[in-house]
Amino acid sequence: MRRFDYTELENKTWDNEVINYLSLIHEYKGKQSAYAQQKPHELERLIEIAKVQSTEASNSIEGIRTTETRLRQLMSERTTPRNRDEKEIAGYRDALNIVHESFEYIPLTPNYILQLHKILLSHTDSGFGGNFKNVQNYISATDEDGNRFTLFTPMAPYETPEAIRMICDEYNRASGEGRVDPLLIIPVFIHDFLCVHPFLDGNGRMSRLLTTLLLYRAGYEIGKYISLEAKIAKNKDAYYVALEESQAGWHEMQDDPTSFIKYLLGTIIAAYRDFDERIQIVSSTSIDTVKNAIDSKLGKFTKRDILELCPSLSSSTVERHLKKLTADGYIVKHGSGKNTFYAKK
Repeated sequence: MRRFDYTELENKTWDNEVINYLSLIHEYKGKQSAYAQQKPHELERLIEIAKVQSTEASNSIEGIRTTETRLRQLMSERTTPRNRDEKEIAGYRDALNIVHESFEYIPLTPNYILQLHKILLSHTDSGFGGNFKNVQNYISATDEDGNRFTLFTPMAPYETPEAIRMICDEYNRASGEGRVDPLLIIPVFIHDFLCVHPFLDGNGRMSRLLTTLLLYRAGYEIGKYISLEAKIAKNKDAYYVALEESQAGWHEMQDDPTSFIKYLLGTIIAAYRDFDERIQIVSSTSIDTVKNAIDSKLGKFTKRDILELCPSLSSSTVERHLKKLTADGYIVKHGSGKNTFYAKK
């Protein structure tokens, strides 16, 4: 079995891109803390939006989907799951809520990872929620001709429990010593977790839940307000490329996780930038808030797009302002019903 030593990151020479990423995130973290004290009401609305987006996006990456109406009903627990996809979505909702509400009390240990996985699959009929894999799994892809091939072979089932214990211990040791920035340790841990691939189902979703958990515990709570999962889903191809590049030579301890580190740091920065933009938008009068949101959009947009950018406003308020701005000629309405969208004149 390969060994793990995250304190070696202290001796690695990082290029300017990584150093700039770290500097930017530290700066954004300070600004977010200030906003949290100044605009608590707006931030509460951002949290609810982010939860919905995170649950939708993390599942959609794995091909798990439902309608927008059903998603919102499931998120508010006003309905019960109707099929396998909705059961998976309900499980992610529950696991994400626990991470949001109790991250201070969830240390990184194999037992807590198993508990989180059990919650993730708690609504499904599968019998392996909360258990490590008992058969070999593979990370596969499909080529242009439809032929499936193996990209990476994870650790064998008999190695898995010990490997998870080792990477948890290494993470806790390295982060506890404080000599390596946690923003470097977290991507490396997540990368190793995905290479071990400890479960028969839910590895990708678990990796995203653990990313959020570890960032929160390290003091980076941006995922509360802007969905990191939605950012990953939007750049899914880049995510898989970075992961594949970083996996090369992993079993032989010849891997270089830099690509995955850069990908995750870049995702965090994109989330902080969105957060900054949304806070600036809501710092206006009601109709000016909607106009600022419209001005930040390129091309066509929907009422839902504006609602996400204006967390302090209700749906009826946004709709009223969109009608007025349409009548004033500031924007043009296209389509009707569910197909309605707008564009600037």
